[in-house]
Amino acid sequence: MSIDLVEKIANAVLYEGYLLYPYRSSAVKNQQRWNFGVVYPRAYSESEGGTAPCEMETQCLALGGPLTSLSVKVRCLRLVERTAGYLREPVSELPEDGEAAFVPAPAIEIDGRSCESWQEATECELDLPAFHLAELPAAPTSRRFALPATRTVEPVRDSSEMVAGLIVRTQEPLEFGIEASIEQPQNGLFRIAVKVSNATPFADTGTGREVVLARSLLSAHTILRLRGGEFVSLLEPPHEFQEAAAACRNVGTWPVLAGEEGQRDTMLSSPIILYDYPQIAPESPGDLFDGAEIDEILSLRILTLTDEEKSAMRRSDERARHILERTEMMPPEHFMKLHGALRGVPPARKEAP
Repeated sequence: MSIDLVEKIANAVLYEGYLLYPYRSSAVKNQQRWNFGVVYPRAYSESEGGTAPCEMETQCLALGGPLTSLSVKVRCLRLVERTAGYLREPVSELPEDGEAAFVPAPAIEIDGRSCESWQEATECELDLPAFHLAELPAAPTSRRFALPATRTVEPVRDSSEMVAGLIVRTQEPLEFGIEASIEQPQNGLFRIAVKVSNATPFADTGTGREVVLARSLLSAHTILRLRGGEFVSLLEPPHEFQEAAAACRNVGTWPVLAGEEGQRDTMLSSPIILYDYPQIAPESPGDLFDGAEIDEILSLRILTLTDEEKSAMRRSDERARHILERTEMMPPEHFMKLHGALRGVPPARKEAP
């Protein structure tokens, strides 16, 4: 199993569409984010007639025996509401038993440091304990997770080292479950099902999507790993497994083989349509949050931004700032590597004389 290769692809899935060029909050394409792998609270889903899914289900095939072990990992992003503002009166230190008077603002700028009130995300990773395939046909295994609300306060100091502003980050609580079950349609062939469901209480069903996202799983995807067995490709199943593959039901996601080509011990179930053994181009200098990205074009476009646009990019998001800094520091020879690469062409065969 090539863990690094799988993790790179999984991270690309995790941040797909997180923030798009020109990487500013004012850009129209960034007005509605979090468009992939969203698992909403059940109450909200029901109020929307099921158009906002509250479950994500993966079904795939595996060859193995009773002692073949399976591990399941679910990864997602969790929304962070970031609120920036000024203090009514600068203080040397924030009080320990409360907070200084705080005035939220769309954006703040204090002695060269600027920040907008917007949305960020943190990574969330949850695992089911590894189990043998023989353990599941009798009864599914499930686990409930509860993530508490969080609130952090970051002081912003001016040139005199006084706290003149605050950046407050909050997260809403999340409750969700992961359930794994197994059927055996043929001797030695197992159908594995993993269901992720959002059980977070949500009473404000009449509110808009922006509010409910704070209690949803974002960019959710599942990584399944086998020991002592191998997965069957659902894209190109062997003839004898085609009927079983066609019977697999995948909701909001699609599993593909991941890792080094030819390996069959890892399946990545992604909300984005992928092919077996997806890879990140080795020439790519880093994530641009666009799985169909053309690194050279996007990098060159970033360099053409005006100083004002670059300033907006820096204050919109910390990850956007890293993209800008990485691109501005990229040496010319690295740009040349982005210009193009030819892959997948078989060697020319000599024609017989």
